[in-house]
Amino acid sequence: MRAKVCCGTACTATGAYKVIDTFKTEAGKRDVSLEIVKTGCQGLCQKGPVLKIEPADIFYQRTKPENVSWIVGYTILGGAPYRQGLYRDNFLSEPVPLMTEIPFYKKQLRIALRNNGRIDPCNINHYLAVGGYKALEKALLSMTPDDVLNEVDKANLRGRGGAGFPAGRKWKHSKGAPGKIKFVIANGDEGDPGAFMDRSIMEGDPHSLLEGMALCAYAIGAQYGFIYVRHEYPLAVKNLNLAIKQAEELGLLGENILGTDFKFTVDIREGAGAFVCGESTALVASIEGERGFPRVRPPRLSEPGGGPWGFPSNLNNIETYACVPVIVEKGSGYFLSIGTKNSPGTKVFALTGKVKNTGLVEVPMGITLREIIYEIGGGILGNKKFKAVQTGGPSGGCIPEKYLDLSVDFDSLISVGSMMGSGGMVVMDEETCMVDVAKFFLSFTQSESCGKCPPCRIGTSQMLDILKKITSGQGQEGDIERLEDLGKKIVAGALCGLGSSAPNPVLTTIKYFREEYEEHIKDKYCRANVCSGLGVYTIEHSECFLCGLCKQACVFGAVKELRNKFFIDQDYCTKCKACYTACPIDAVKVEKQKHYSVQR
Repeated sequence: MRAKVCCGTACTATGAYKVIDTFKTEAGKRDVSLEIVKTGCQGLCQKGPVLKIEPADIFYQRTKPENVSWIVGYTILGGAPYRQGLYRDNFLSEPVPLMTEIPFYKKQLRIALRNNGRIDPCNINHYLAVGGYKALEKALLSMTPDDVLNEVDKANLRGRGGAGFPAGRKWKHSKGAPGKIKFVIANGDEGDPGAFMDRSIMEGDPHSLLEGMALCAYAIGAQYGFIYVRHEYPLAVKNLNLAIKQAEELGLLGENILGTDFKFTVDIREGAGAFVCGESTALVASIEGERGFPRVRPPRLSEPGGGPWGFPSNLNNIETYACVPVIVEKGSGYFLSIGTKNSPGTKVFALTGKVKNTGLVEVPMGITLREIIYEIGGGILGNKKFKAVQTGGPSGGCIPEKYLDLSVDFDSLISVGSMMGSGGMVVMDEETCMVDVAKFFLSFTQSESCGKCPPCRIGTSQMLDILKKITSGQGQEGDIERLEDLGKKIVAGALCGLGSSAPNPVLTTIKYFREEYEEHIKDKYCRANVCSGLGVYTIEHSECFLCGLCKQACVFGAVKELRNKFFIDQDYCTKCKACYTACPIDAVKVEKQKHYSVQR
């Protein structure tokens, strides 16, 4: 029997190692032969710690140490599922024992994450047992570098880091560059808030990244590789260092790989966590030990003078490299059979926000937003109304309900003002203020601006100031137009892609939710009741049961009592929301500011 326990960062934080220790104790007590495999992220992070018992393939969620004895007794010794630990949609639904039958996993197809949850990332023999390094063996022993390059090019593998530039074309540019020294660089600087796609691959399947980089090096004629990973990913750094050491010991990295004259070594460079270092030229500067400043292109990274210390280089993100071994081993036809014509293959998303099942999902390109949110994600928390979904991280856009049936691929997302990005997907419900969302994402990009170019440094600061005024009740007529004008100028004038995409959340929320901006400015009202300083606060006497909590919460003395009734004195009210938050039955109401016109 085998217990595969998720030891990704999320499950580790919720007690995965305590569960493992309890399994060892229980197995020893009952003299049970049990192999415990510490796997990478299995995806369903909201329900962690999660684990799977093989060969029965029974999946357990929210496992606590006190559940382990029951799992050992019921499943490992008895062959039956322990019902209380199984997945279920709600308390009244029937539990689902098999992982493949759980809605979260049903529509997923794993290529980049194919080994996450299957193997121990710290054991290279596990990777070899599931076909690891077969693609590299095939390439070195039966394919020329041009064969490998052409196979990747035919597969139309588009970069999974956000831009969607075809990897094959990028490899051809690097291969054609003059010079004997070339680098292969993996961009693991995942700076988007809430995104952990690349981290999960580096933590849970580091050898797939190394194999993909080695195949790229063979194709373009490179001898050296760098994995640029942020210092905040200690588990990823640990597992990558171990994977490199193991691969070198088996002759899969280093000199004379698999008995050939192919040489490739990989080094890890840890970044300090600056968001701008995800931009290619800033990343190169950081690798060189310089401050992560973007620079003007050309030269491109694939050209002399463009890469580290001036050497031509190929840069892709982690997920892109992880797809390469599958393409080389199974052929471009297999990859092209998945997804859409212009966006083949799969994409990994970090599904977060107001959705029931948050976590890591990998789906075929062309799937709809509705399928991801409602079938995989389980729908909106509390069965509330869907409002928008933000894709592409802080550089992406907010997509409204009318586009729920939009195909998720590079071109379709761009057509509605958003982008694929690295794979962040934030779901919002009716209680989300879109102006506040725009302010949140812009505050992130503004604080992470390197400050080199005025459009980004000054423009985003001015846009943020306007948004702060709007959300605090100080918005003025013309603010929306000023935001649009500034946003367009930043898009046109910023030095790098991060700066030029920074206004996207603001521009798309204005495009699709303009009425919310107008309510904030004209009516001084936030329909989601998120923004302080807006609206007129009143108490509905028919609902109030005189608990007095609102009066206790108000430090300005605006809540007053008269004839066994509470009311809010508007002359004293600062609209701080303290009374609204304190009321246990929602008797405090927020209304639009009334407008009066004087006829003469």
